[in-house]
Amino acid sequence: MLPHPRPTPGWTLLALAALAMVGTLPARTQGLGLITEPLLADLALDRVSYASLNLWATILGASGALGIGRLLDRYGPRLVLTCVAAMLALIVAAMSQVTSWFPLAVALTATRAVGQGALSVVSIAMVGLWFRQRIDRAMALYSIALSIGFMMAFPAVGAIVESYGWRVAWLAIAVALGFGLAPLAWILARRGPPTSDSRADEPEARNAEGLSLAEALRTGAFWVFALGAALYGLVASGIGLFNEAILAELGFGYDIYYQSLAITALFSLVGNFLGGWLTRKVSFVRLMAGAMVLLALGVGVLPQLGSLTAVMLWAAAMGISGGIVMVHFFSVWPAVFGRKHLGRIQGTAQALTVLGSAIGPLLLAACIEATGSYGAMFRILALAIALLALAALLVSLPTLQANSRSAEPHALG
Repeated sequence: MLPHPRPTPGWTLLALAALAMVGTLPARTQGLGLITEPLLADLALDRVSYASLNLWATILGASGALGIGRLLDRYGPRLVLTCVAAMLALIVAAMSQVTSWFPLAVALTATRAVGQGALSVVSIAMVGLWFRQRIDRAMALYSIALSIGFMMAFPAVGAIVESYGWRVAWLAIAVALGFGLAPLAWILARRGPPTSDSRADEPEARNAEGLSLAEALRTGAFWVFALGAALYGLVASGIGLFNEAILAELGFGYDIYYQSLAITALFSLVGNFLGGWLTRKVSFVRLMAGAMVLLALGVGVLPQLGSLTAVMLWAAAMGISGGIVMVHFFSVWPAVFGRKHLGRIQGTAQALTVLGSAIGPLLLAACIEATGSYGAMFRILALAIALLALAALLVSLPTLQANSRSAEPHALG
């Protein structure tokens, strides 16, 4: 009889989860931003039509985030991650061959559902399901790993786009997903570490039952955390898709656009480190409020940027706030709502962030068409983000009750 295989180490699973999140690049607005200009020229699309297509593709694609949670809770990450990675590979390969609006619409909607929706949820939940202790440290390391991954992926894909075109770049990503991520998922992915019955009475084991999705939705904390991430996604997607045009409106060239991307990615790492450290020092509500204040300031000053130094400082601030939001979003769900229905809860929260990502580009496209500038929308968004920061300071967190699925709100100082 063959010996029982040793459990997959947590750090290996964490690296796989980060790699899976990097694999969502072709389904993310920032990833699409790398091919927006050549794609629009290739297919003869205008910006408002493209933004509208992106909106509906993202809204319809949000179903991937909602549906995947139930499958993940039932079948575990090994089977689900393998299948999702293989499906995304096929879809991205198909998208690389589109020549007209309708096939693009189908492919874009499918990438949003399988990539930004399903694959993102599986990636985040894998870490939450494995790490029963020190989830804050695990999520900080996860955030750092995927930030490094995106920092490597963005310039690599951008170089392929610039040298060989967007179709070759998308085909290369499809090959990496199908022949890289999918096999690794089957070999390495596991639901979680083995647990002993003797630990059944420990607080961690009791609290692992957690809240149901319905109970989570009845708490103000869920909506503050989910809407905070959704607002960040709205801003990041809007700026990411039209970043080159936004900076051009302010008088900056293509080279400044790429420099700002690099600075944002670099300081996102700083935000990851800072967010991981702060999750052990301050409450989740205060961390969310601080990240929202920094984001509101960054969005509010964007229309006034007038120098290269100002652009780089702005990019750094956006990177730090995004890095903090990232760690917060990855850490808060298992820590506050438990693990029993983690897939469903994270899937619902992810669907809201996908919706925010869909709305952002359309708002900016409509604003510039109506006013000739992006500035007015940035001021409105800065106010909305500031109000959410205030709400975060006023919300209460649920208390998980041992041997019960009820929740009692309490405030954390």
